[in-house]
Amino acid sequence: MQSIGDIINVLETEAPLFLQEVYDNSGLVCGDANAPCSGATTALDLTEAVIDEAIARKHNLIVVHHPPIFAPLKRIAKGEFVSDLLIKAIVNNINIYACHTNLDNVLWGVNGEIAKRLGVTQTRVLVPAADTHKKITTFVPASHLDSVRAALFAAGAGKIGKYEACSFSASGSGNFKPLAGADPFIGEIGKIHTEPEERIEVIFPSHLESAITKALFSSHPYETPAYDILGLENNFHEFGGGLIGNLENPMKESDFLSLIKATFSTGIIRHSPLTNKPIKTVAVCGGSGKSMISSALRNNADIFLTGDLGYHDFFSPNGRMLLADIGHFESEQYTSDLLARMIKEKFPTFAVLKTGINTNPVNYFL
Repeated sequence: MQSIGDIINVLETEAPLFLQEVYDNSGLVCGDANAPCSGATTALDLTEAVIDEAIARKHNLIVVHHPPIFAPLKRIAKGEFVSDLLIKAIVNNINIYACHTNLDNVLWGVNGEIAKRLGVTQTRVLVPAADTHKKITTFVPASHLDSVRAALFAAGAGKIGKYEACSFSASGSGNFKPLAGADPFIGEIGKIHTEPEERIEVIFPSHLESAITKALFSSHPYETPAYDILGLENNFHEFGGGLIGNLENPMKESDFLSLIKATFSTGIIRHSPLTNKPIKTVAVCGGSGKSMISSALRNNADIFLTGDLGYHDFFSPNGRMLLADIGHFESEQYTSDLLARMIKEKFPTFAVLKTGINTNPVNYFL
């Protein structure tokens, strides 16, 4: 049986916690990572109905997108919404895990799900995050080039876009003198030794630094490997906010709005004035994306789809782009499918089901 921690590891491999925004509270909100997991229910929001559903399914883990604890709690007392949820979860031994802005900030996350359902391809992050990658450089005897490089790849290094096992190597000479008490792989105590070596350079996501250095030390033949780790200023279009991509065939604005309405079953779409131009380049941000309107404009998007827009936001495009607000819940509703699929792909026989509860607190009077 998988543990709660096993499921968390899958989620945090796909959506590393270091990518969450500073205001967020992703991670294990309530529970024990070491406990066995009897099953998982995924949902956008935590409600009493979702907890009841998990209890009925005999699932002791609920994975949600929106953290139930967002602001600091001063007390847990019956009669308050969040408190009632936590009390019910604890009494029924339900673990709660939130995968929020860290899932927003990976290309294959919330926005990738939106793009896939709309047929948007050639996608990249709209607002790339900074300081997401580092580069490690090390020096190994030629005989161990392949084994050390393979260990670094296995730990998660060497992935650039849609390519993996990416590295650079160059031949040179390494000099060292083992001192008394050393246990050199090659060379003699007290004598300078020159060894043909290979210089290996490979990039990796910053959050994997501990795993990368562990892999280096476990695979390197030298007692004390020489290595450098440098931060990179490059923007990598896999981590960051929003998404932008292209439709295979341009569509009329009205036709694309109809596609959005049908795909997301939204009762209404609020939008800026039509531009009377075809839709080819599509930018999206699930949830609240008003801060990315200017980025969508700079990237020449024909439409920016998001939620939670204010009155004045609709003036921003000024005829250069169509702005569409389909609602917060509506834009993120398929996140529960995404979370369930992420777990299922790793553990095909594990009991994971998305919720059957509509947790949208917003209703429309038509």
